[in-house]
Amino acid sequence: MSKTSSLICALITTFIWGTAFIAQDTGMDNIGPMTFNASRFFVGFLTMLPIAIILERRKIKLEISSNKKLFFKYLILMGISLFLGTYLQQAALQFTNIANAAFFTVFYVPLVPILLFFIYSIKVHWSIWPSIGLCIIGVYLLSDFSNSEIMMGDALVILCSLFWALHIIFAGKFMEKFNIPIFYAALQAALVFSLSVFFAYFLEEIVITKILMEYSSILYAGVLSGGIAFTLQMFAQKNIEETPAAIIYSLEGVFATLAGWIILSQFLDINNIIGCILILFAVIFSQVTPTAKKL
Repeated sequence: MSKTSSLICALITTFIWGTAFIAQDTGMDNIGPMTFNASRFFVGFLTMLPIAIILERRKIKLEISSNKKLFFKYLILMGISLFLGTYLQQAALQFTNIANAAFFTVFYVPLVPILLFFIYSIKVHWSIWPSIGLCIIGVYLLSDFSNSEIMMGDALVILCSLFWALHIIFAGKFMEKFNIPIFYAALQAALVFSLSVFFAYFLEEIVITKILMEYSSILYAGVLSGGIAFTLQMFAQKNIEETPAAIIYSLEGVFATLAGWIILSQFLDINNIIGCILILFAVIFSQVTPTAKKL
């Protein structure tokens, strides 16, 4: 798989995540965040498992047996990171507005190189930091955060960004060792579903009729985001370093804004447009500069 193909996968992933933000927000009208999370990842699992069996069944056993301990280590680390990241993001939407959520979520961009340094002793090249700065300024303008108040849910979003950063890092490290991205994405979705439904049983009221009332949001966020997008993320990070990948994923805010403009007829002002342009420059610059080196 070429770097160009990985870049295309990253952009499609980001587009799906951005447009799915509306479904994630509207999908909690009748159910709690944990129940919504369980439903979407169950749909994601059902979507990707048959594809994995068809395309990867001959190499699944071989890949896992090559380093079974490391395989399940990454599965647990990524599954828990994704579970906590998606749940905290869903829960935060109940207590904060989309502007605050968009701004604080992007904190995973600077967190990725910081965590890479402390966990793996990998230092990103100095030239990547201007891209990170452009990215944060762009999201600041894009989200209209300057017109927002600090809200209770913002702390949840900041914590959520930590787990998103860890998930991006572990995805990159997994793809360095294994090559069954579709099957792995299906297992990851199954683990997030299991954790979500377990906690939803104790913390929320699970009512099938209410879940079915949100079927359109669950299907969109499940099939496309919980299934296809997280699978394409694995393909994307086969040839893209973790920090540049995080910068690309920040385009999620751009796609979410454009979706709101097209679908919800939300107004775009000059700050929103400048923000989109800055994030685009950040993505382009991150792809033409050196990335990382081991100390």
